[in-house]
Amino acid sequence: MESLTPKNHAERVGIFRNSVVGALLFREFLHGELRAELEKLSQQRVRPPDADSTRCYSVPTLERWYYACKKGGPEALLPKCRSDKGHGRCLDPETRELLCDIREQNRSASAPLILETLQDEGRLAKDAVSKQTVCKLFAERGLQRISAKAAKNADKQQGPSMRLRWQAAEPGALWQGDVCHFTIEVNGVKRPVRIHALLDDACRYIVAIEAFWTEREADMLVLFIDALRREGPPDALYLDNGSTYRGDALATACQRLGIVLLHPKAHDPQARGKIERFWRTLREGLLVFCKGEMSLEELNKRLHAFVETRYHTAPHAGLLGRSPRSAYRAHKRTDDLDDKKLRKALEVRETRLVSQDNIVRIDGVAWELEQGFLAGKKVTIVRSLFEPNAPPAVELEGKLRPLHPVDPVHNAARKRPPRCEPEKPLAPRPRVAFHPAESLAKKALTKKGGSQ
Repeated sequence: MESLTPKNHAERVGIFRNSVVGALLFREFLHGELRAELEKLSQQRVRPPDADSTRCYSVPTLERWYYACKKGGPEALLPKCRSDKGHGRCLDPETRELLCDIREQNRSASAPLILETLQDEGRLAKDAVSKQTVCKLFAERGLQRISAKAAKNADKQQGPSMRLRWQAAEPGALWQGDVCHFTIEVNGVKRPVRIHALLDDACRYIVAIEAFWTEREADMLVLFIDALRREGPPDALYLDNGSTYRGDALATACQRLGIVLLHPKAHDPQARGKIERFWRTLREGLLVFCKGEMSLEELNKRLHAFVETRYHTAPHAGLLGRSPRSAYRAHKRTDDLDDKKLRKALEVRETRLVSQDNIVRIDGVAWELEQGFLAGKKVTIVRSLFEPNAPPAVELEGKLRPLHPVDPVHNAARKRPPRCEPEKPLAPRPRVAFHPAESLAKKALTKKGGSQ
């Protein structure tokens, strides 16, 4: 199965807009500072989803994204589709194809130039169609204009900014995530392990910690899902720039759950000082004493014991002497996240071809469909990362039909049902009069009679 990815272009655009302005949402600005940050951000070139080149966004656009996300969360950044999307109501099919053919063969020609040329040649009536309609048609067909790149504006030289100590306003507002590298001895051989952890920024409480053999996005998702079920979703997730935290699965899950995904600037470990300080505490208090033969399960038992009995109960200087556990438990959970919503947010979709004997293979396992009419067709397979061991399902007419493993022995004695119900015969449609030869003969006679 593929990893968790956005289900459509609109969700990809929402994730992209979130990544552009998300870092500004949790900062407090004095008068004029927000405008300055937006102007600085408008000079940065970014690559939109499905685009072939980078571009800059204007201050009004960035400001609109900022306030939309601040008011309605990440879901407000999804573009709203028009009800008649893809249908130029003022364009007939012939004109639509003519415009697309011209743009496909002349990719550098602008929409106004194409319209003016067709109007001058008499192939298109004046004011018959607007430039905006033609641009939307080209965008729908993927016929973006190819032009010379605009010259980059010279960035203003600025000195390094002052570093300030900061923290989230309350527990649950921001989680930090990171990985600690360690080695254990297994059967006389040292093997590397990766300790993944999520820390609440406001009270330094470890919401989840687990050691894995690998450092993959799938490992981080397992830890993240477990933390969501126990502690509820945070407002924002602050992660490193590594590939473990940059995949589509994590970004899509955060977008669907209304969690803002943040990343620090590259080569700036001081920006994640709290969790880096926790790694130091963990090494000095536990890892330096983990010597000799040890399994991964034993290491995880020691990690959980250290966190629960020592770290969470110890007074913390950054909390004015309070322990992380007391500071975290003082905050009441207010979300309504349940297993049903979490399962829906972590749905993975993949297109598969059904064999002639109604079989689809997923991760090397053969699954059987009960719908015989799907044989030889492509179907959408749905499975949730929330329950990776649960049977997948096929999406059919908006409903999920579960699959089951193939049982060849049972199928040997099973009666073969028909592929589908026989279709009802349609009423015959009246024939339309169409006689080209008679029309030509009448036209010739009329012309001959007129000449005489």
